[in-house]
Amino acid sequence: MEKKRCCFSFGTKGKAIPEKAILYHDTRWCKPEHNDRELFAMLVLEGMQAGVSWNLILEKEDNFRRAFDDFEPSLVAGYDDNKIEALMQDAGIIRNRQKLKAAVTNAVAFLKVQEEYGSFDSYIWSFTDGKVIDHHLLSEADMPSQSELSETISRDLKKRGFKYVGPTIIYSYIQGIGIINDHWEYCEYR
Repeated sequence: MEKKRCCFSFGTKGKAIPEKAILYHDTRWCKPEHNDRELFAMLVLEGMQAGVSWNLILEKEDNFRRAFDDFEPSLVAGYDDNKIEALMQDAGIIRNRQKLKAAVTNAVAFLKVQEEYGSFDSYIWSFTDGKVIDHHLLSEADMPSQSELSETISRDLKKRGFKYVGPTIIYSYIQGIGIINDHWEYCEYR
């Protein structure tokens, strides 16, 4: 018997839900993440999602990991104009110059946060004192696109120089790294 999942359309509008979306839902979404490199990866991927579907990001995720040196922040922080130009030629990723430059800017800011807090994990989880916020949702209509928490984190990240970190992107980010659990109440992947 198949397990019950959240009934998201995953932006598919009646089409079959991609396997990568199902796998992401089942194994990563709303699951607490504490590895700094993965926290950086998710921040970049969420920023890349602006204006496109998450399914597209998931389809290109392996390409992003290859193109961005497996999201090692110290390497990404050193990307220069030549590297940005090379990334602009990579058909396997989102080729948006502003988003690519933002990833570099965010890597620099990420390293500064690591230096100040000891880890980005310590910083990002400090907003909830290390606790998961579980909304116990009953339907997709109950899920907000942003919250007071995502607005607070967004403001702080912007103050620190991060780009593509508006409250909606950050809400999705804190879901993706498990600070917020928005799995529906009946979902067996909670």
